[in-house]
Amino acid sequence: MEGAGGRAGFYMGLGLALASSAFIGSSFILKKKGLLRLCRRGRARAGQGGHAYLQEWLWWAGLLCMGVGEAANFAAYAFAPATLVTPLGALSVLVSAVLSSTFLNEQLNVHGKIGCILSILGSTVMVIHAPQEEEVSSLASMAEKLKDPGFIVFALCVLVSSLLLIVVAGPRYGQSNVLVYVLVCSAIGSLSVSCVKGLGIALKELFSGKPVLREPLGWVLLVCLVICISIQINYLNKALDIFNTSVVTPIYYVLFTTAVMMCSAILFKEWQHMVLDNIIGTISGFLTIVSGIFLLHAFRDMPFTPDLLPLFLQQGRADLHALWRTADRHQSCQHQPLLPSEDKGSQSTEEEEEEEGESM
Repeated sequence: MEGAGGRAGFYMGLGLALASSAFIGSSFILKKKGLLRLCRRGRARAGQGGHAYLQEWLWWAGLLCMGVGEAANFAAYAFAPATLVTPLGALSVLVSAVLSSTFLNEQLNVHGKIGCILSILGSTVMVIHAPQEEEVSSLASMAEKLKDPGFIVFALCVLVSSLLLIVVAGPRYGQSNVLVYVLVCSAIGSLSVSCVKGLGIALKELFSGKPVLREPLGWVLLVCLVICISIQINYLNKALDIFNTSVVTPIYYVLFTTAVMMCSAILFKEWQHMVLDNIIGTISGFLTIVSGIFLLHAFRDMPFTPDLLPLFLQQGRADLHALWRTADRHQSCQHQPLLPSEDKGSQSTEEEEEEEGESM
């Protein structure tokens, strides 16, 4: 019965994570449609300080979709391992890219289509090989996990490294190196996911009738979550303001997901019950998603032309065009006379006689 209940919870968390990606990806499209409608009407744009979007129902529909998606993502951590839920967040980027090419007439080039396919394949591999055993099922067990020396060392390393990046590296290299602020967001984000996981467990106990509100751990996790999210938003906005989105997004996804998987492995020990082939499958699926996200963002504005082909393919293409030209110039033997016509022969003899007369 416990195995069946754990499997049902795993699939419920998986469904919530997929629904979260669908809602969050759709929310960007609805918001963009609302902003474009305001632009066509000549209203003040949001980038210019205008707030006319607050009167557009499409924008509010997008905000509602994002709220539903974030709530589903929050609940998914209570049922499925963080090793599975966090990487599946990449599917929201895929949904947004596909819907934007359909409803916003934005071009999705060959690199983007290959990136979408790779993201789907990588997500499928991760779902197949992800850990299906949940180690933490109550706030009491969560408190025991937080006292683990391995997690304490990890949390201290995250806090010290983030403080050094903010105080030392930020003023010197923050304007020139994209990794500075993105590393801060990713490191602090791993702790925020742990807080979300604990709060999700607390909500499960609350709905089951347990006096969770009297437990101080739940309130501590809530305060830590607010602080971590505030730091994430602050430094992610700084990175997006300085560097291109196509650069920040894939790097942030890779570093954030890697940090979450490390924190999950240390705190929840979700990898402890995985055999070697499942570990290799999970890592391979994650790297496949990373490759897809990189292709989707890094080459988003690059048109695919034959000049981008490798040299050996370009040489073969040039030889093929030369062959076609020669085929057009030289007609088939069926359409050419086998012997020269008499008129041409007489005309050539007359020209030779005139040349000889002139020479005389």
